[in-house]
This record gives sequence, C-alpha cells and structure tokens, in this order.
Amino acid sequence: MNHDTNFLVEASADPKVVPKRLAFVKKNVAARVEWPHAEELVMSFPHLVVREVISFQAVAIILAILSLLINAPLEDVANPEHTPNPAKAPWYFLGLQELLHYFPPVVAGVLIPTLVVIALIVIPYVEINIKREGLWKTNRRRSFIVLTASTAAIALAMVALHCLAIAIPTLLLYGTTLIPYFSDKESGLAGWLGRKSLAEWIMTWFVTLAATLTGIGILFRGPGWSWSWPWVHGVY
Repeated sequence: MNHDTNFLVEASADPKVVPKRLAFVKKNVAARVEWPHAEELVMSFPHLVVREVISFQAVAIILAILSLLINAPLEDVANPEHTPNPAKAPWYFLGLQELLHYFPPVVAGVLIPTLVVIALIVIPYVEINIKREGLWKTNRRRSFIVLTASTAAIALAMVALHCLAIAIPTLLLYGTTLIPYFSDKESGLAGWLGRKSLAEWIMTWFVTLAATLTGIGILFRGPGWSWSWPWVHGVY
C-alpha cells in the first residue's frame, strides 16, 4: 500500500456490495468537512460596510430634517437659585436614576451597572449555541425549571423591594417565552418565538427593563420624585 495515495477505493466483485472509500490524510494537513446546510458567506467589505454607511447617512438625514421642522423642548436658562423639581438627568441616564428610587446609591449607581456589563460580556460564552437553536429545542424540562426558578426569584425580590418596574416586565417576558413551550407550531408568532435562543431572550429582557425604566423616568416622575401622570404635571 502506497501511503502517499490520497484516496483508495476498494471495489468488490459483488454488485450488491457498496464500494468503500478510505481517506488517508497526510501529516500537517487539516481535514475539511463540508457542512450539509452551509450558510452563504460574504465579505464584511463591501457587503456589510456599504449597508452600514447607507444606514448612517439615512439616519443623519432624518435627524437633520427633524431638527429643521421641530424645535427641541429646551428649558429656560439654568438658575442656581432655583432647582427644578424633579431634577432629572438626561434621558439616557434616567434608567439609572430611576433605580435610585428603589435601591441605595451604591447598588443602583455602581453594583447593578457593573453586573449588567459583566453579564452582557459573559452570558454569550456560558453555553455556546453553534446551531442557534431555540430555547425549547433541547432539554425542555430542565430549561423550564431553571427559567421558572430564576424568574420567580427575581420577581419575588423585586416585589419585596417594591420595584414593580422590574417585576412586571420580567413576568410579562416570562409569559412570552412560554408561548412556544406550550405550542408546537413552527409558523406564525409561536414559531418565530420558538426560534429565539436563550441569549436573545436575555438580551430582550435587558433592553425591555432599560426602556421601561427610562420611560417611567421621562413620563411618570413628577414633583418630589412621586408618581405623576404626564397630563397632570407635563412631560419631563
């Protein structure tokens, strides 16, 4: 047998016997296996970069048009002798400022943001989902138990701290994740939700909480940082 031969085909005299193919891989040669359902790959440039540039220009044009047509709701010149009530941070910090209403400053301003950033970095590497399977595709029972226990612990802790702004969106999102669990449909809303992985659900939870806290801070915080309807004391 010649070891330099790449492929060796053994054919049998019996036509019913399927010939076997033996592959000999030389040293320092990597074997490549074609995936049966390989995704089409494209280069980042120009396919992705061009789309990003077009999107950036479109957003810049829209913002420029809006700035010409709509005046920004600016307040009066700052007066050091009169502090506005309530004193609100810019909108992108209102989510963190809203947490100060429920937690001590060290927890709301340092501990929670640090844990969120660490979680967003670490969570994608906890369980590598190469196939990008949905949350309920494998280990349905274990996933249900872990998800239910985690949601219950977070919700109970938030209710104990009177932080309904986190407890209610968490329970609503948990109910949404159960739609594909109790439905076997592969199409429609249930099918679309069933294809979402655990990482996507966690990211959705983070974004939902941030949007909820920011919205409450903008619309529903009145004088003395009390709950107030927008049409009573105005917006922001």
